[in-house]
Amino acid sequence: MASIARYDPFNDLVDDLFKGFLVRPLPYDGARTEALPRAKVDVSEKNGAYKVVAELPGAKKEDIHVSVDGAQVTLEAEVKQEKEASQDERVLHTERVFGKVVRSFTLPQEVDEAKVEAKFRDGVLELTLPKKAAAQRKQISIQ
Repeated sequence: MASIARYDPFNDLVDDLFKGFLVRPLPYDGARTEALPRAKVDVSEKNGAYKVVAELPGAKKEDIHVSVDGAQVTLEAEVKQEKEASQDERVLHTERVFGKVVRSFTLPQEVDEAKVEAKFRDGVLELTLPKKAAAQRKQISIQ
C-alpha cells in the first residue's frame, strides 16, 4: 500500500537551493544520494470509472508497466540514461534522475481488468479503469 505524505513545494525549493547552487556550485560530482522521486499521480472518478493521470517524464512507452489486481494498481517505469560520461568529461552538476520508479495504490472499488485502457503521450500516462460491476444481491427463499 502507498503511504500518504503531505507535499510541501516550499521545502523542495529550499532543498534545491541549498543542495546545489549555493553550497557546491562547481565541485559537485553528480552523485545522487537521495531516493528516486515518486511518480506524481492524479486520481478522479467519473461515469463508473477511475481516471488516473501519472507524470512519467523521460520514460519510454515500452519501459512502462501497469498491473491491476482487484482494487490495487501498480505503475512501474524505468528511465534509462541515454549516454554515459566519457573519460575526459567531468560532470559539474546534474539534476535529472535515472532509474526505476514504482507507485502502487488501492482504489475504493475493484477494477474490471478486461476493460482497462492506457494512453501514453508526452511523458503523461492516462489510465481509464472501469469499476467492476457489483454482484447483485440474490433473494433466498426460505422453505
